[in-house]
Order: sequence, then C-alpha cells, then structure tokens
Amino acid sequence: MSVKNALMERAGGKCELCGATENLSAVALEPSDGSADQSILVCDSCKGMLEGGELDANHLRCLNESAWSQEPAVQVAAWRLLSRLAAEGETWAQDLLDMLYLEEDVKTWAQAGLADEGEDEPTLKDANGNILRNGDSVILVKDLDVKGAGFTAKRGTQVKNIRITDDGKHFEGKVNGTSIYIVAAYTKKA
Repeated sequence: MSVKNALMERAGGKCELCGATENLSAVALEPSDGSADQSILVCDSCKGMLEGGELDANHLRCLNESAWSQEPAVQVAAWRLLSRLAAEGETWAQDLLDMLYLEEDVKTWAQAGLADEGEDEPTLKDANGNILRNGDSVILVKDLDVKGAGFTAKRGTQVKNIRITDDGKHFEGKVNGTSIYIVAAYTKKA
C-alpha cells in the first residue's frame, strides 16, 4: 500500500490538520524515512504553511483540535506550526503550546525539523553552559522579582516552551500565567 493510501485510510480522507477533503497530499516530516508513520495527509493550504510558506493564523485555528491528535506525526506538524505562530506574536498559539504535552522522542523530532530554520537565532546559554533553544523547558536557579507583576518567581520553578529574544541575554517564558523576560544565566535546562 502506498504512503498516501495508508494516510488516506488513517485520516479518513481528510486533512489531518484542518479537516479539508480536497487537494490532499502526503507530506513527510523531516527528518523522516518517508513512511506513513512519519508523514501526514494535508490540504494544499496546510502543506504550503508546513513547508515554510506564509502563515494564515485564522486557518491555523484548526490546530486547537488537531494538536491533540494521538498520531505523533500530526503532533509534530501542529507543534511546528504553533511554534512559528507564537514566534510571530500569536498569543493563542503560545497558550496552546504551553498546554500541549509531547513525549520526549516526539518533541525531539519536532524540534529537529525546526533546527534548519533556527540557524539565525541568537545563542543563549543557561547557568551550566547548555545552549537554549525555542521550545525548551528550564528551571530557575534563583528567586527573581518580577517587576510590575507583584510576585517573585521562586527558585525551582519550571518554565516551559521558552521563546528566544534577539538581545542575546534574555528569553521569554510564562511564570504563574504571566509572560516575563528572564536572564538565561539564572536558569538551567530541564
């Protein structure tokens, strides 16, 4: 059975991201061996965005449902698109990323596909010298007073799905539901 036929059967003849039924094609999610397990069935709109085209935030609201798929390949595609949307300032996408849980191997696969796109991203290192990337989780190594929010982010607090900034010293993350900028040297990679 061909990969596309296997995907058509798995997806019920619908785009695995938005549910469209026309102009469907199989897309292998790199790095991939080309198998159906490492591919998804998508419509032309979703395919263009997955392959680096301009994002349509309204069309991608479909990720609110497809991100919860049980298929690892669909989870990877949703995570990659949500990461790109969050980097463009779509707060709903970042909120969904914060709630989303991926198994460690699936998250590694998702991040590997973005590695080529992130070559221009600034290099940030944590207190132990580990390189931090978008989407990583970190743990605070000291108490941080959060100016303007009226609370202290305590040592040991985990910050998930960080977003690297352009200044080379800080990253953005959520603590107690509030987006804050954190000095990378005050964290360690989780």
